[in-house]
Amino acid sequence: MASIQKRPNGKYLVRWRNEENKERSKQFDLMRDAKRYAAEVETQLARGTYVDPRAGNITLQNYFDDWKKRQIWTGGTERAMRLSVYSATFADTPLNKIRKSHIESWVKQMELSLAPNTIHSRFQNVKTVLRAAVDDDLILKDPSQGVRLPRRHNRASDMRIPTAAEIKQLYDSSEDWFAAFVALCAFAGLRRGEAAAIKLSDIDFLGRSIHVQRQIQKEAKKDPEIRAPKYNSDRTVFIPDELVVILSEHVKKFGVYGMEQWLFPGLEGWPINPRQASYRWERSILGSDIKDITLHDLRHFFASGLIASGCDVVTVQRAMGHKSPSVTLDTYSHMWPDAADRTRAAVGGLMKDVFSSHEDQVRTKNLPSQV
Repeated sequence: MASIQKRPNGKYLVRWRNEENKERSKQFDLMRDAKRYAAEVETQLARGTYVDPRAGNITLQNYFDDWKKRQIWTGGTERAMRLSVYSATFADTPLNKIRKSHIESWVKQMELSLAPNTIHSRFQNVKTVLRAAVDDDLILKDPSQGVRLPRRHNRASDMRIPTAAEIKQLYDSSEDWFAAFVALCAFAGLRRGEAAAIKLSDIDFLGRSIHVQRQIQKEAKKDPEIRAPKYNSDRTVFIPDELVVILSEHVKKFGVYGMEQWLFPGLEGWPINPRQASYRWERSILGSDIKDITLHDLRHFFASGLIASGCDVVTVQRAMGHKSPSVTLDTYSHMWPDAADRTRAAVGGLMKDVFSSHEDQVRTKNLPSQV
């Protein structure tokens, strides 16, 4: 139970014991404020939602530095989380002192120099840390709740989907050995790092499929990092005969590299890393009439082809290696026919059945009778 004591200085001291039976206290100028706080403490202790006010004295950055040691992250995820937390304007503020206004000011400051998607990513990373602090009973609630973020650009209008003619031109303008890399991105939908990490053993030439089970990341001044694909999207991609031919011709003409039998050569025995792939891609761009296509746009080309051929959401999600079908829909929903399109197509089919049947009957009636 919480108790209230009037101090010689005229203030009111609320005393109580926390769940570990340690005494805590807080001072108020007015009796009504002291009573209100005492009631809140008693209610929280009874419901099991009590959070010790002193627990949140640790700063956001210090809490993150300790919390991250317990997380199962890849190097890329840890770098992104660290950048987000360290760049927050309230990183040195104790967790129990962080207010919604702090986060709103930080978001407003980011608007001056960062794209909306970057702001959303950094905000979500910091929000993850704040939610962890709530789960650790360091703060009562997440102060980022209700913070409004800048509007993201419409994905459909921003998306650049190359045409078949552009893909052909870029394939033709690529260096001999890099053309197969372009083909993997365009006709198997592999991410840049995934295509770089393909080994000979990943390709089932007879089964016409590729097992995507790793990717390569490159950090400045360090050896490439080889790890599981993004979102652990280990998957099998089924490929057409034409891509099988391109890959088999690549192996026949250029061979494979190192003990691991990498398909594409890098530096010092490593396979090609994403930065080297981007450099080779830029050379392909320079050799063509096209200036505004990225390697990632080849994945959009692949996805658009699957959707145009009638593949459902789950099929596209698995082929693309997305985290969930909702990610696929969020990215490509504008490519699938909507209810109006499906209705028109369905009714059009009914009309063809009706009128083609009627025309057949008319033609049959008009045939001359045979003697």
